[in-house]
Amino acid sequence: MVGSAALFHRREFYSHRNGSMAKRKTGGEVTRFAPSPTGYLHIGHVFSALTAYHARGKGGTFHLRIEDIDPARCKNKFTDAIQEDLKWLGLDWETPIRKQSKQMKDYDVALKKLSIKGLLYPCFCTRSEIKTEIELSGHAPHGPDGPVYPGVCRKLSAEKRDDRLDDGDAHVRRIDMSGAAAIAGPLAWRDTGMGMTKANPQRFGDVVLARKDVPTSYHLAVTVDDHLQGITLVTRGADLAPSTEIHRLLQGLLGYPTPTYAHHRLIKDTTGRRLAKRDQDMTIRALRESGYTPEEVIEMSGFEK
Repeated sequence: MVGSAALFHRREFYSHRNGSMAKRKTGGEVTRFAPSPTGYLHIGHVFSALTAYHARGKGGTFHLRIEDIDPARCKNKFTDAIQEDLKWLGLDWETPIRKQSKQMKDYDVALKKLSIKGLLYPCFCTRSEIKTEIELSGHAPHGPDGPVYPGVCRKLSAEKRDDRLDDGDAHVRRIDMSGAAAIAGPLAWRDTGMGMTKANPQRFGDVVLARKDVPTSYHLAVTVDDHLQGITLVTRGADLAPSTEIHRLLQGLLGYPTPTYAHHRLIKDTTGRRLAKRDQDMTIRALRESGYTPEEVIEMSGFEK
């Protein structure tokens, strides 16, 4: 059931829209909405999906992408629900839908390109070891993925790395950020809200590009996907804005064109807390079952064309 606060105050529950999309280019854009199937879509996703859908403009193209590289959390039932809910809202998209779990060969090609440049290294550190190292350093800068990795395994000798790999030690693959930045040189991208923006990915340290359980990461996968799908305008939540610096670096290293970015506001409740998939009474599925119409749900999201 939908909570009483939503039933009686649904217009007041969400923040009012501030700002608007930049003018669309003649011929339209190629945009995408890329949810992870780890739960049912909520009101915040309605705003995000509609923003991307309408940002394509006249003659543009809209893609639905399923970012399902987390095998422990992603479920087929949620993938199906995403499509059902978006169709109920009146959206359509290009087919076939790109599912990241089926694209590992594409990500491997990108990893090999970076490896040839000498920019990847294996990291054998556990989370507890990284936490201890950060505590010992006395400071803990944060990036899009949490505390910035202190670079312990970057300092290992080639012989030590080979020995541990031969022993089958579990590891992730990180990018040598200093080396990568030196090769890429100065980088920038166009943001519809901030104009031309300089990238400074070095501040995020040596981020993971391939995980222990999956041979890719969010940063690598979305960069490759956006390139292969010809995305010209990336619309996504403001919480992902810092990640753009890492994606811009990867684009430069891999020789990809850079899309324009538009980071929209996040939908919050009256306490200022960002909505999440755990807010079950605010999912599209729950609202549908409670008798809301697509038009009412869209109004609740605060989206305006």
